[in-house]
Amino acid sequence: MLLTWTATVEQAAYGIAVAVAVAVVLSPLGPVARPWRLVRPRRFARLAAMGITSLARILSANLGLARRVWSPSLPLRTGMLVVPTDLRTDGPVTVVGLLGSLVVEYQLVDLEPGRLQYHAVWVASEDPSEARERINGRVEDLLRPFDQEASRD
Repeated sequence: MLLTWTATVEQAAYGIAVAVAVAVVLSPLGPVARPWRLVRPRRFARLAAMGITSLARILSANLGLARRVWSPSLPLRTGMLVVPTDLRTDGPVTVVGLLGSLVVEYQLVDLEPGRLQYHAVWVASEDPSEARERINGRVEDLLRPFDQEASRD
């Protein structure tokens, strides 16, 4: 419907049939998170805060990198940073890695249990706790309740 910009009964029926078929085929794989769980006020507020925080970091990093590109006299101090993480479940760690990689200053290279490794455009400090606060601390703090909830399940 989005590709053709037309809405017909046949397209809607076909879409519903495919959705039901996929649900039936995937249902034996186990329980899934219900989509309406996102509507809970606390959860929605945390997700909104995470989105706003990430968007602000992305915009700031893009402006900073553009400034460095347009001003060749500004030095680069690239390097690899190993950043500790308190998150233990796959979902929150994945979110931290993906959102962190959207910021052009830091690109996720590798992850190990309890640690994330980033390639950084500007390494201000090699101290892991300072790097954690700068790179993924705020997002991790917002994700901690999701991590604890997932580890209980």
